[in-house]
Amino acid sequence: MDAVCWFAFRGQELLVRIEERTAILPGAEEWEALGLSTEEPHLVGELRGSAAYAVGLDPEMPLPEGMVLLGLRKLWGRLDEEAWKLAGRAVQIVEWDRNHRFCGRCGTPTAAQSSERSRTCPSCGLQHFPRLSPAVITLVEDDEGRALLARSPHFAPGVYSTIAGFVEPGESLEEAVAREVREEVGVELDGIAYLGSWTNDYPYRGVTYPVVDLVFRATAVDPSPGRRSSALPQRISRPMITNSAASGSSHQRVVRIRAERLLMALTSCPGRRTRTRQRRVVRSLRAPGRAPVGSHGMR
Repeated sequence: MDAVCWFAFRGQELLVRIEERTAILPGAEEWEALGLSTEEPHLVGELRGSAAYAVGLDPEMPLPEGMVLLGLRKLWGRLDEEAWKLAGRAVQIVEWDRNHRFCGRCGTPTAAQSSERSRTCPSCGLQHFPRLSPAVITLVEDDEGRALLARSPHFAPGVYSTIAGFVEPGESLEEAVAREVREEVGVELDGIAYLGSWTNDYPYRGVTYPVVDLVFRATAVDPSPGRRSSALPQRISRPMITNSAASGSSHQRVVRIRAERLLMALTSCPGRRTRTRQRRVVRSLRAPGRAPVGSHGMR
């Protein structure tokens, strides 16, 4: 395979050329002509018959003429879906390699292995592999078919999300679902059911390693034994549930939606078509006089 394309990152921004709103990756000839100083290249896959390599760029590198640096969020829709997904893998590999140059146990410089994607400490023998961290995301419903959404202080005004969080050591996925919902909104669950999974394509909120989202669905239960909840949560009054005005300060909100439409967006693999569906779901959650509501991945 002689054709080559390059995913070159300065920090977490990708080097591309923009032509009529389309992002173009450097090919073999263009890359050679740029003559950039880079870190060790990593073969990350194949893109339309071309070998795809990922490299980190010198932080002090002047930007080549005609090229720009953009984060992957801004490149969504400018790169085609296959290239955008591979770019997510590429930046994760570059970040992993950059962050494991020294052994976390003894501080000795590590060495890359040619037989597998790992870095090994020549002093104590500790091996460092790209890590994958599991996170759970849950659609919580009441017995009237309404979904419980919440917001974090770092969200944009008016944006809400399904409940999500990382799995802690020693707990099952179902235990993580119950704990996250209990901690974030004080609601107990019943009927926790696994639906599917996907891997996040790019770092976010300071997380520089791949995250696999495991999607669940659950029913909220009333504090009284054996009763399901029809008012979620108790601290939000029914008038706010049904007639809520725009309020970016509310920490929780219950809305009536068609759960199947939200689940279709949640359980599909991220990509251009999926994000179109997600935007349609968001529009279906909006009503006159209400703040816009967002699902996970649209924060």
